[in-house]
Amino acid sequence: MITDLPFESVYRHGFARVAACTIPVAIADPLTNVDAVLESARACDAEGVAIAVFPELCLTGYAIDDLVMQDPLLDAVEAGIERLVAASVDLLPVLLVGAPLRHGNRLYNCAVVIHRGRVLGVAPKAYLPTYREFYEHRWYARGDDQAGQHIVVGGETVPFGPDLLFDAVDVPGLTLHAEVCEDVWVPIPPSSGAALAGATVLANLSGSPITIGRADDRNLLSQSQSMRCLAAYIYAAAGQGESTNDVSWDGQTMIYEGGQLLDTTERFPDGPRRSVADVDLDRLRQDRIRQGTFDDNRRTTTPSFRTVTFELAPPASDIGLRRALDRFPFVPDDPARLAQDCYEAFNIQVSGLVQRLQAIGNPKPVLGVSGGLDSTHALLVIARAMDRMGRPRSDILTYTLPGFATSERTKRNAIALAEAVGASIEEIDIRPAASEMLARMGHPFAAGEPVHDVTFENVQAGLRTDYLFRLANKNGGIVVGTGDLSEIALGWSTYGVGDQMSHYSVNPGVPKTLIQHVIRWVIASGELSAATVEVLQAVLDTEISPELVPAGQDGRMQSTEDRIGPYNLHDFTLYHVLRFGFRPSKIAFLAAHAWSDPDAGNWPPGYPEDERPSYDLVTVARWLEVFLQRFFGFAQFKRTAIPNGPKVSPAGSLSPRGDWRAPSDGNARVWLADLHAAVPQAFGESTHS
Repeated sequence: MITDLPFESVYRHGFARVAACTIPVAIADPLTNVDAVLESARACDAEGVAIAVFPELCLTGYAIDDLVMQDPLLDAVEAGIERLVAASVDLLPVLLVGAPLRHGNRLYNCAVVIHRGRVLGVAPKAYLPTYREFYEHRWYARGDDQAGQHIVVGGETVPFGPDLLFDAVDVPGLTLHAEVCEDVWVPIPPSSGAALAGATVLANLSGSPITIGRADDRNLLSQSQSMRCLAAYIYAAAGQGESTNDVSWDGQTMIYEGGQLLDTTERFPDGPRRSVADVDLDRLRQDRIRQGTFDDNRRTTTPSFRTVTFELAPPASDIGLRRALDRFPFVPDDPARLAQDCYEAFNIQVSGLVQRLQAIGNPKPVLGVSGGLDSTHALLVIARAMDRMGRPRSDILTYTLPGFATSERTKRNAIALAEAVGASIEEIDIRPAASEMLARMGHPFAAGEPVHDVTFENVQAGLRTDYLFRLANKNGGIVVGTGDLSEIALGWSTYGVGDQMSHYSVNPGVPKTLIQHVIRWVIASGELSAATVEVLQAVLDTEISPELVPAGQDGRMQSTEDRIGPYNLHDFTLYHVLRFGFRPSKIAFLAAHAWSDPDAGNWPPGYPEDERPSYDLVTVARWLEVFLQRFFGFAQFKRTAIPNGPKVSPAGSLSPRGDWRAPSDGNARVWLADLHAAVPQAFGESTHS
């Protein structure tokens, strides 16, 4: 994190803006091509781009055949590079341009790396295609044996070889490597060793004439290389103006990060085009920290690279954020992807429960149903598990356990759903037992005082769990837990003899924001009766509430989100804490961008249009503080003792036997300090505190 930059700057929060550029090429005319490079470079400069990648041999054109060995052309290339170097003095981006260069007795197909008035280094193409339409061995020497060399460019001696890394000393984590076209098509690309040596941004300057299907191949290679190397991969192919004697060109550009496509441009463009995106260097660094086998691979391959340092001097202004942000990182916006995620989540839960039931003698599932999202979803999972095992759904023993604040609506929904699913249902009123317990404790509520404290709430929550466990004993069953990933993160449960405990839990891997979509997916499957669908829709329309405190004078029931904050924001924070270990200041920056404008970006399919909230930075920060206090400073003791249940999200689980291990007596101080320092206005603090 660059703390001397303002909060609004993407460079403060671990991002670096990169561009993959394609330009119209003038065949064998370096000075005209330099003009085209500079036009795009200046546009990149205006957008705050740190790295701009241009196509292979873009200073001459790729398909010029024997013309490349003519001295007038090669002299013009060197003159063109000198002009680029001089013009780059006032430009922010590191420019990667393709050019043929003389060195020793041969020509090399090179990536020339230029920044602020100097050539940082030259990376020759390591592997030369000489098959089918390609004939590169006729003109160029392979660069794979040039490690440790130097070359004279524009009168200056600079590092030369495929072993060069370019490191920005003032942008932590921004380390660049360049390879050329065919280099990524071989089994072990040079960029693989570069990534193991520390490169986070891998650039490919490509010619790559187009044939049917080749664009898909390039996407696959770039995506897989970015994913395998835990890096960003910037790919820029030649396009308009290249010779079409025997081939054609499409000018494909794209930017991948860890397997995710950040940006791409139209193919076969008329004029210059560029993909631009903000690469998350923090994410790449965190992924490498977490995936220890990445560095283990370095130990056995021993890559050897030289590092050339430079100072980027990133812009301090607010240049926006150039990457798609999911409001719901657990919930894809794409309908097909969401359907697949829901299918996998539901079946992970079902198969987990089936295995557990069969392993312990097929007991009857015992479930407390409240009419809320979590128990409703758990019931659907149990029903599908029973179907898969060939058991009658009447073996599902469900109980509604109304307390002092249970509404008729939720109780009615719970009973109707159980009946529609075909489960056994029984009502047990816990109020007499709760009243007796409160009276024996001398609680003021027993004397008629409206005291609804934590004891009042947990007497009810504990009795419900106690009943369920004893009913399981009586009927040869096991209690199936319903608590979801979001509640576990926040510690929103009653510990021990309460909803924190069960014999086996089906929801601990599913966040609150995803559960409603899985229920919608089950509805859309067409396998449910009309009566079941009607009840499920009623559940989806009900506000989330523990229903432990009676309604106030305004008749409004207790709201979970009024007390602990919106699950929209908490799940956003949970994802970025659990998956990437991001700083709270960065999470606040991202959440404010994702949630400030309800009309911007995409919403998940099925999300009601009239219920699309927005949150400004101050609101984000205040609820983020609540999350940090609960997650890091309070709730771990509950997570340390949670029952078994399946991991669902690739972001991770909170099982102490799985993804998340932490001391129960930890604290949130460093996380809160980071947040308060970054957004002091949210907490009434001075910006100088």
